[in-house]
Amino acid sequence: MIPRRIRPLLLGWLAGIATAAIAGGVFAGLVLFAGIYNTGADNQHLRIVAWAFHRTMTSSVKRRTQPLPADALRDADVLAGARDYEMHCIACHGGPGVARAAWTSALLPTPPYLLDSARRWSPAELTTIVRDGVKMTAMPAWSEVAPDRKVDDVVAFLIAMRRLTPAAFARLRAQAATGTAPLRPGSAASEASQ
Repeated sequence: MIPRRIRPLLLGWLAGIATAAIAGGVFAGLVLFAGIYNTGADNQHLRIVAWAFHRTMTSSVKRRTQPLPADALRDADVLAGARDYEMHCIACHGGPGVARAAWTSALLPTPPYLLDSARRWSPAELTTIVRDGVKMTAMPAWSEVAPDRKVDDVVAFLIAMRRLTPAAFARLRAQAATGTAPLRPGSAASEASQ
């Protein structure tokens, strides 16, 4: 039994919850079925929506990332990663001294520069992002089209890229284009290119 003096308070709370649920349902219906939210890529998201999408992506990556074995990237080939980055990533993400392609400004959200990605994300998190992609962006899931080895190579390259000057990046791009010897993380050649 609910005491008499508590009943009006409880009824007020229940009425408030019911009103909020109905208002939320009406708003959701307007968004889903009436087209009130502009989904055109030529119109920026509201700040709260952009924040919510980014926060959701960050939380998802952190929750789904599994620790990498200590030697996970040991056999990764930085030069092969640079080659794959050149073919598949540089247009959207740029590089040291290299701007993104002009058309990427028409994507929403705009792809981030990855120069400091290895400072913002752990190697395991970078692996999750490259392997699984990111919904509602143009970032594909590499696991659907490439073997894990290529994911490791690109992640090794992203880790190396944070230390590349524009000149060193240009040399590495030239090496990648000619297909010269592979660069292993921590190798003397890898360190020299940096």
